[in-house]
Amino acid sequence: MISRVLEQIEPLQEEIVNHPLYHKIERPEDLKRFMEHHIFAVWDFMSLLKSLQIKLTATTLPWIPVGDPEIRYLINEIVLAEETDLDIDGTRKSHFEMYLKAMSDAGASTDEITSFVEDIKRGTPWYQAADNSAIPESVRAFMRFTFSVIDSGEPHKIAAAFTFGREDLIPQMFTAIILSIQRQFPHENLEGFHHYFQRHIELDDDTHGPLAIKMIEQLCGNDTTKWQEVTETAKEALNYRKQLWDGVLAEINHLTEPQVI
Repeated sequence: MISRVLEQIEPLQEEIVNHPLYHKIERPEDLKRFMEHHIFAVWDFMSLLKSLQIKLTATTLPWIPVGDPEIRYLINEIVLAEETDLDIDGTRKSHFEMYLKAMSDAGASTDEITSFVEDIKRGTPWYQAADNSAIPESVRAFMRFTFSVIDSGEPHKIAAAFTFGREDLIPQMFTAIILSIQRQFPHENLEGFHHYFQRHIELDDDTHGPLAIKMIEQLCGNDTTKWQEVTETAKEALNYRKQLWDGVLAEINHLTEPQVI
């Protein structure tokens, strides 16, 4: 079953891995725009992961064993790495906080994402917080899809977006991004940026990606309806990722257009 899903989503994955955006990031200003968009995908990934933790592990009291121990291990292992990994300087940070630091080091603005998160901390629903800021529409659409999957409450769909839209895609996608960035900016202060991407490549390629595939197999079993829904969700997740990159590319192209006076 899993081979059929991978076969059907391969063309979409290839489009993302070979997206023209990566080669268009030619100036520091382009890289800043990329980071200012991408940080929201870094943020909403945690809600996707936490929704799986709530669904597939014990998060209420009194504690009782829930679900399959292998799935519990996968989820808790990824939460541990995402929330408390070692930064380049050896301090514990979430990957979200690592990325914010990398943005600051590169001179990218963190105003929008910081305002957005602070709004949520005050109790504002995420979608209202998004409306309160100048977040690009491609970013809003990406997050709307993520939360529509979370709100479905169906673990196999959430796992599909998580696995095929993130964990299984990230090693190839991030490798393509890093190779392009290293060629364009060999002397820039991007150590934190490289560290963030390299950690995801290592973790997802070696451990998290294969375990996430096993999670899908266990959640779907022999249920053909669930497998079809997994395929559809995976395709949607990849389409929204492409749209996210299209949005960054459009903004970069706009920045480089000659100004008519």
